[in-house]
Amino acid sequence: MTQDKAKFATQFIEAIPHAKALGMKLIELGDGAAEISMGYDKRFVGDPETGVIHGGAVSALMDMCCGTAAISHPDNPGGTATIDLRIDYMRPATPGQTITAKAECYHITRSVAFVRGRATDGDPDNPVATATGTFTVEAK
Repeated sequence: MTQDKAKFATQFIEAIPHAKALGMKLIELGDGAAEISMGYDKRFVGDPETGVIHGGAVSALMDMCCGTAAISHPDNPGGTATIDLRIDYMRPATPGQTITAKAECYHITRSVAFVRGRATDGDPDNPVATATGTFTVEAK
């Protein structure tokens, strides 16, 4: 991973207004891999009775993490955009817990990056959600 890629990925996350509003933080970045966290915030609760974070916030986190993994792949020369993203919600996130997404870009062509990821809230064996998606690759 070059310093330029890490700087570009950090700027990418910080430039997206909803990522900033949701408090997303880049934890780790590697060649085709990313880890991003989102702390618990009562403003993003979807069900006031349970305190569970809204699925839309989890979805935004998964999209950002998967896109960041696509950007960080050594064969991707620049930015990306989501083509398709499927998110499977496994269970509600535990109220009060930070949600962490990890994603990997496992295959890349001249124009498409293939990514998979998962979001957890403390127990890596019991994910909140999983994702698979495709993202654009900038032409060289």
